[in-house]
Amino acid sequence: MIARLSDAMLPVLPTSVARPAYDRRQVRAGVVHLGLGAFHRAHQAFVFDRVLSAGYLDWGVVGVGIHSGVVRDQLAAQDGLYALLEREGDGRDLRVCGAITDVLVAAEAPDWVVAAIADPAVKLVTLTLTEKGYEPGGPIWPILAAALARRQTAGAPLTIASCDNLANNGARTEAAVLAVADLELADWIRGACAFPSSMVDRITPATTEADLAEIEVGLGVCDAAGIVTEPFWQWVIEDRFAAARPPLEAAGVQVVDDVAPFERAKLRLLNAAHSTLAYVGLLGGCTYVHEAIAAPPLAYLIERLWDETAETLSATAGPDIGAYRAQLLRRFQNPSLAHRLDQIAQDGSRKLSQRILAPLAERTRRGRASPAMIFALAAWLKCLELRDDDGWPIHIVDPGLQTAQAALRRGADGFDAMTEVGMIDDPSWLSPAIRGALAEYCARIASGVGVALAERWRR
Repeated sequence: MIARLSDAMLPVLPTSVARPAYDRRQVRAGVVHLGLGAFHRAHQAFVFDRVLSAGYLDWGVVGVGIHSGVVRDQLAAQDGLYALLEREGDGRDLRVCGAITDVLVAAEAPDWVVAAIADPAVKLVTLTLTEKGYEPGGPIWPILAAALARRQTAGAPLTIASCDNLANNGARTEAAVLAVADLELADWIRGACAFPSSMVDRITPATTEADLAEIEVGLGVCDAAGIVTEPFWQWVIEDRFAAARPPLEAAGVQVVDDVAPFERAKLRLLNAAHSTLAYVGLLGGCTYVHEAIAAPPLAYLIERLWDETAETLSATAGPDIGAYRAQLLRRFQNPSLAHRLDQIAQDGSRKLSQRILAPLAERTRRGRASPAMIFALAAWLKCLELRDDDGWPIHIVDPGLQTAQAALRRGADGFDAMTEVGMIDDPSWLSPAIRGALAEYCARIASGVGVALAERWRR
């Protein structure tokens, strides 16, 4: 039986495999991360592995799963180690990351999580909860409040940084914590804690058995927690910290005064394009991002979507939009990164508000037509029928699915269905013209998305 990845196996890994460049026995936990999915291992844990490699050993990570113990069990059996395989074209780079010092599960042992966050050695909490984790009743907020109450007693301030794809995610996080804190604790949190906004980016598909098999061949040992991602990564965080500030720049993180231009660009360029590729591609029978972007009419639709979106972004702050678009196109075209469209398509009723509806409302109020954005929304509405153009099932996971389906069956137009789901708070910008444009694209797509693409989005 093949051996399992562990501290004991690090010395016998192939020399081609990068591994922790520090003594893991000397690492102390300075970070607690809530939401122990593949993205965290590809991003924040990867970044803190770089921080530790730069010699800053007070910034190990306690990882916290929210509901499931699966990842906890995988990592616990491997001393917190996991492999990260970067793939681009024919290139492969395999490394073992060692920043995770302990793993907990909030649903199983909330008191342990409270104790971990309350530890005065911890100076930073990061979160990847997805959009739905910020809704009222989220299970992590009472745990955070309980830990902050202990820190209040000890006089230990804390920085809490969201790493989710939400505009102004720092304020969203602060509001969620304050909503479950009593008045005295809330006053202390406002004065002693910081909630910086941040923008994170790294395409990380769901790991497959084939991925794990490739990682095992590269390591020579079994790794149940390995992940596959792209070489590109980005973390932009607001320079607002309540306690000791981690040396994030040593790992390549951008620490800035204002994250908003970066997060808007990412939400409205990368994430909006991903959603469009997902819904249009699924209707056309595609499985992966690189397959969808290879279709010329769909690639042209994405370019026009970016043209529309660019007019809602700052030309003087944030990334260089032209360079960012070119970089995104290369990333989407990466054939060695099997990024599933049905993974991207999840929770559209929570994601499309910021990715497409917000810039669409801005453009509409300025009197600007936005056919590419409206086509993307029409594709999402068509996907709610759960069948592609050939009648094959489409797998859509979305909490607003049944509500939207019921609204459409009653004869509501697409925008009214979105309003019922909670995607549109203020429908005052919905003119008869824009409603008619959506109805027209819905009718075109109903006869086949391929035909609709070829008719409207041919160069």
